[in-house]
Amino acid sequence: MKILFISLGCDKNLVDTEMMLGMLADRGFSITSAEEEAEAAIVNTCCFIGDAKEESINTLLEMAELKKSGQLKVLIAAGCLAERYREEIQKEIPEVDVILGTMAIEQVAEALEEALAGEKRNYYRDINETLVYGRKRLVTTGGHYAYMKIAEGCDKHCTYCVIPKVRGSYRSVPMESLIKEAKELAQGGVKELILVAQETTLYGVDLYGRKSLPELLKRLAMVEGIRWIRILYCYPEEITQELIAVIREEPKICRYLDIPIQHASNRVLKRMGRRTDRAGLESMVKKLREAIPDICLRTTLITGFPGESREDFEELLDFVEKMRFDRLGVFPYSQEEDTPAAEMEGQIEESLKEARRDEVMALQQKIAFDKAADMVGRRLTVMVEGKIADEDVYVTRTYKDAPEVDGYLFLHTERELMTGDFVDVVVTGSNEYDLTGEIV
Repeated sequence: MKILFISLGCDKNLVDTEMMLGMLADRGFSITSAEEEAEAAIVNTCCFIGDAKEESINTLLEMAELKKSGQLKVLIAAGCLAERYREEIQKEIPEVDVILGTMAIEQVAEALEEALAGEKRNYYRDINETLVYGRKRLVTTGGHYAYMKIAEGCDKHCTYCVIPKVRGSYRSVPMESLIKEAKELAQGGVKELILVAQETTLYGVDLYGRKSLPELLKRLAMVEGIRWIRILYCYPEEITQELIAVIREEPKICRYLDIPIQHASNRVLKRMGRRTDRAGLESMVKKLREAIPDICLRTTLITGFPGESREDFEELLDFVEKMRFDRLGVFPYSQEEDTPAAEMEGQIEESLKEARRDEVMALQQKIAFDKAADMVGRRLTVMVEGKIADEDVYVTRTYKDAPEVDGYLFLHTERELMTGDFVDVVVTGSNEYDLTGEIV
């Protein structure tokens, strides 16, 4: 039985997908990426913003057509969209045989086997249930890097976000489980661990009564075979001096932080339910750069939040120009039902949200290009991602580049390299967001 598994949405969802793939492989199922070969399909969906919902629905509809044609014997919807819109999916896409809630992923093989036998039922569990980890994973990122989900859910309840409704409250994965998982990943060839959660900075508060990310980082750095550890999604108000010190002092930890900020106007931040203000944000950026001068800071922003005035937006532009983030992404506000922001007065039309996004990105583009040019002459260690066919050029990443979201360094060399190799290079040029380099 060949299973087509489609994973949509964020890297946290990808970890769930890899765990489900591992469970299916253990039960003897074969995984295929070729749609025409598939006899069953599982779609791990996302519903974080409107575009993600649309992609998930369209993917389910495409698979439903294969089910109608008789090619697919079973179609399963899993993940956030399945958790949030279970009744709508059952009504509007009757070709879906099984709906698997966000906390029921360990039942994927059971659900598939039952559906193939003609017994079709849905699987849901309490979204605040205690996490059961330590499942075998089938890594899909090429084998040289892997995401590690260190917590599930969120307690922040930002007014625009649906995550607590589909993923539950904040629950940390026990540290011993993470260390075991890291060792298994390293034995499988993984050299870069990328720590993810809805918020990584609060790791351990629920289990150990304190912020334990620094301790986790120190222990992960002791795992043989791991060369890089990258931290994503650190809320600025939760970053401690202890965390900064560990990043500065531990060579394996990339000097890179993804800090979701969302806005810089105090009025908008308050309406968003964020727990910081512009002064606090600027203070944290300053503190990080003073302690770790070569740190790479990435952030995300939202334009067109309900009630955002031109003055609020001008303040955001001023903040972006002043802070000069190394990496920055912008999303137009997505009006999500069942969130407080969706009911707020002052909803802004899509065209204006997008125009403001484009204005921020035009400003950030110049900053990013200037920062890339400033890298020329620097000596760095890079990780090889692959080779350009028929050329003596390898695609590599620096410590400043997270997979899929940041740029690359194109390395010109006749030396034969393998994906996952680490090489010392000197940066010889820049081309917009990307760099070029040569082996030292």
